[in-house]
Amino acid sequence: MKKKELLNYFDEKLMDKLYGFCYARTNDSHEAQDLCSEIILKLVKAANSEGEIEEIYPFIWKVARNVYADFSDDRRRHSDSFYEGDPDEVLPLIAAEDDDDDDSEQMLRAVYRRMSFLTKAYRDVMILFYLDGMSTSDIAKTLGMSETAVRQRLFSARKKLKNEVETMTDIINRPANLTNINFDIWGNGNPNMGDPRNVANRQFSKHIVWLCKKKPMSASEIAEELNVPTVYVEEELEILARGEDWKYGLLRKLDNGKYAINFILLDEKELEKAQNVYIEQIPVICKGITQYIEEKKDEYLSFPYLNKKVDLNLILWQQIFNLADAFSWSVKNILKKKYFSDIEKPDRPFTVFGSIDTGKHYGGGWDGVNASNICGFKNIHADNIYITRIRAHFHCGLNISTDPIFQIALKAIDGIDVNTLSEIDKEHAAKAIECGYIYREGDMLYTKILVNEMKNMDDLFKISNNLNYDSFVKDCEEVAEKIAELIKKTVPDHLIEDWMYFNDLASIPVLDTVVEELIEKGLLTPPENGLGAEGCWVSVER
Repeated sequence: MKKKELLNYFDEKLMDKLYGFCYARTNDSHEAQDLCSEIILKLVKAANSEGEIEEIYPFIWKVARNVYADFSDDRRRHSDSFYEGDPDEVLPLIAAEDDDDDDSEQMLRAVYRRMSFLTKAYRDVMILFYLDGMSTSDIAKTLGMSETAVRQRLFSARKKLKNEVETMTDIINRPANLTNINFDIWGNGNPNMGDPRNVANRQFSKHIVWLCKKKPMSASEIAEELNVPTVYVEEELEILARGEDWKYGLLRKLDNGKYAINFILLDEKELEKAQNVYIEQIPVICKGITQYIEEKKDEYLSFPYLNKKVDLNLILWQQIFNLADAFSWSVKNILKKKYFSDIEKPDRPFTVFGSIDTGKHYGGGWDGVNASNICGFKNIHADNIYITRIRAHFHCGLNISTDPIFQIALKAIDGIDVNTLSEIDKEHAAKAIECGYIYREGDMLYTKILVNEMKNMDDLFKISNNLNYDSFVKDCEEVAEKIAELIKKTVPDHLIEDWMYFNDLASIPVLDTVVEELIEKGLLTPPENGLGAEGCWVSVER
């Protein structure tokens, strides 16, 4: 008969006979159950192999005797390694630090340390069996599974311990493998809707993310790599997978139980290749932007700002993101139409993307906040940018109703007579002048940051947005082709819907380079100490 037919003979009668065989040769029922599970698993393995069996029962008992022989050898070899007393006495024994010369005690500590590296499924049955002294039937009831499954897990977990405990002496005192690692992660959208970066600030978290970027990994594989007990890894994986809002995390759990990176994260070489594609185009980009500003200078100055006076420098700082991004936006449109037309954009309020921190920092951010019924205005929307040359006035969490310095800037839109201010308001006004929100002209204070009517918000960047594909047609096509090729080579299939963020990472150096070019040409003047009216503006509705 074929070996595959062996499973047909696995009935309760055979199990009882095998258990009787084991009980007669072991010290107690627990050890008998242990041996019996090894025999059954050996037979199951045989049943899943090719070949013939001449006589079924002689074959079964031959397997049983062979397993018992191996079991006996292992028991004798490791007899000093296992504690047979009260389980409650085991943990204090493990924690003892003054018996380092006792080999058996060191081995015992090694066994229990090794147990902490098992995954939860196997760790639970090992603890219940060896520490709590429960039978396999009781464990099955406690964990809500079949007794056969319990025995299989015991067998697999014990085998793992036996195979590795002899080498444990070399690594038992090895520290957690957590060298310093940092990421440069950007966000797009509304971070208040859930920013997964907020749950990944520790080195432990970052190392897990980095390992899962290289390839999908299980909790036990990560534990082995970092030399950290699996119980801690499992908890961290759950946190990283659910994120801040329990919907979008830095990791995702795959159907096979392993965890994979859930956002585009590039290593140093991947980032360098991507950014070099854009860096090669910097002269073309800067030339196109410079020419465009010269052509559109009068149009920029004619926009209906509410300020008493406006200069081109403030306007260009307001517009700089859109101007610098014009080339990459054109590339993105080509990528969408020509290379990724069948890929749906992910439906989430916030997305992150980034790279390993290489020490080179480019680009910046753009934050906006809303407010209502403040300083005589029905609605207010405030924006500010921040890059290498400019520090941020505020971030998305700003509450204008509790910010008296910003409120002075709102009141000064139509001008404020200094003599009408209280002493505390004068103090706030002085700080508003210092940070560039307002300026003084005689006895009057006026808002320096750009102000426009909210009804004109849609036209605010209309001029800059017209710098597009037509200005860089040939160069954009070449860049799109190269970026598409890198995306297909670098981005995992399960993240291909985030392809546009790969392009964003590649184009990051453009903004700073354009700014420096315009400063050199005298078109931009950066604020002193990085903080001024530059790059900050507000839209109002009376």
